[in-house]
Amino acid sequence: MNQIPDHPPTAFDWLPWAWCNLARNPFGELTRDELAQLAVVDLTDITPTISIRKSAIQLLGEMGRGKTTRLLKLAIEFPSASYTYLGENEPCTAIPEGNPLLIDEAQRLPKRVLMGLLQTGLPMVLATHRDLSRTISKFGYCVNTYRLGETNDAQLVLESMNARLEASRLSRGEIPQLSIHDASLLVARYGSNMRAIQW
Repeated sequence: MNQIPDHPPTAFDWLPWAWCNLARNPFGELTRDELAQLAVVDLTDITPTISIRKSAIQLLGEMGRGKTTRLLKLAIEFPSASYTYLGENEPCTAIPEGNPLLIDEAQRLPKRVLMGLLQTGLPMVLATHRDLSRTISKFGYCVNTYRLGETNDAQLVLESMNARLEASRLSRGEIPQLSIHDASLLVARYGSNMRAIQW
């Protein structure tokens, strides 16, 4: 015997997440633009020095602490910037010209490429797992290092995950929301790793 649905059929019933009023999995992969638009990050410490010649900002942290998210947000706020992601075990692509240079996974830069970039004097923001400040400062750069992860608390998790849920809304009406209790449990389990929490 066929079960009768408890609501009239709609054009969206075939969507896997329609049952909770979402158009998609809110914690799936986002495009770079979406990730930047939904970023819950504070860039007030970074932006004042970002366009100064021979200024380098180093975003230092393990995977999932918000390095890429910050770079993508900066790419939107600074239209003259160029964003480059360096893939693992891939040849280093040409770094596009920009002001500032935004380089993701900068620890993968070949030494000769890094030295060539530093000779330009262009301001740069480097997301890296390894501290590059000694090399950078040898070229006369003023280096500001921000260690990421310490501020990834339950409140940040709450705001970030609920922003994703809202961005995945299908139509008017209620959608699931993370509570501060849920967020605290996630932080207790996964620490400051926002990517692990998202997954």
